[in-house]
Amino acid sequence: MKRMKAVIAYDGSGFAGYQIQPEARTIQMELMKVLKNIHKGRDVQVVASGRTDAKVHATGQVIHFDTDFNIPVEGWLKALNVLLPEDIRVFSIEEATPEFHARYHTIGKTYRYKWDRSKIISPFTRNYMVHLKQRPDVDAMRKAAKAVLGTHDFSSFCAANTGVVDKVRTIRRLDFEEHGEELHMVIEGSGFLYNMVRIIAGTLFEVGIGKRKPEEMAGIIRSADRGAAGKTAAAHGLYLENVEYES
Repeated sequence: MKRMKAVIAYDGSGFAGYQIQPEARTIQMELMKVLKNIHKGRDVQVVASGRTDAKVHATGQVIHFDTDFNIPVEGWLKALNVLLPEDIRVFSIEEATPEFHARYHTIGKTYRYKWDRSKIISPFTRNYMVHLKQRPDVDAMRKAAKAVLGTHDFSSFCAANTGVVDKVRTIRRLDFEEHGEELHMVIEGSGFLYNMVRIIAGTLFEVGIGKRKPEEMAGIIRSADRGAAGKTAAAHGLYLENVEYES
C-alpha cells in the first residue's frame, strides 16, 4: 500500500462542508466517490487536515489516502482532475511516508478572510467575499489584532458546542491586507478551534465599526467566555489557504 498526499482546492459554495454526511453534497463524499471509481468499486478513505464548514473555501487543503495501485504521480493528477467535479481541483500529489497523517501531523495553518467594501457587490464575487455595509477603521482593527498574537486560551473565540477540552492555541501572524475595495484578514497559527477564525474576524469587524474599542480585545481573550466576543462572521468569506507540516 502507498500513502498519497495531495493539495486540493475547492469552491465551498455548493457544499455542505468537507465531512461526509447523509443526503448532503460534501467534498469528502466527492473525493471518495471518485477514488471508489478508480479502485473498481472498493471504498477508499480520505483524510483531510481538518474539516471546513458549509460554504467555506480552500485553496490549500491537504488530504491523504492509501492505495495499492501503482499509478505515477502525473497519472493520479490527471485522473482525479478529469473525474472530480469542476468545483474541486487537485493541485499537486505525491507519495508520502506510510506514517504521514494529513490531520495529526499538522504544525500550522493559514486562513484568509475576505470582505468587500464596494458600494455594490458584484454578482461574480457575492459567494466569495462578505459585503460590508459600513467601511471599518482598519487601523483600529490592526490595533486590536495585536492582542490576539501569542499563546492564549481561545475559549472566547470557539463555538460553544465544541467538545475540545484544550483550547490553548498559538497565533503567529494576524495581518490585514487591502487590495482595492477588498479587505483581507490573514491569520496563521499552530491550530484553530471550531469557528475560531470566523469569530475573531467578526469581533475585529465590530472593532472596525466602533462597536468595540481596540483595548477590549485583551479582556475578551482573558474572559474565556464566548459571550464576550463578537458575532461569527459569515462562512463564505473564509478560505483555508495553507497547511504546514514538518519538513
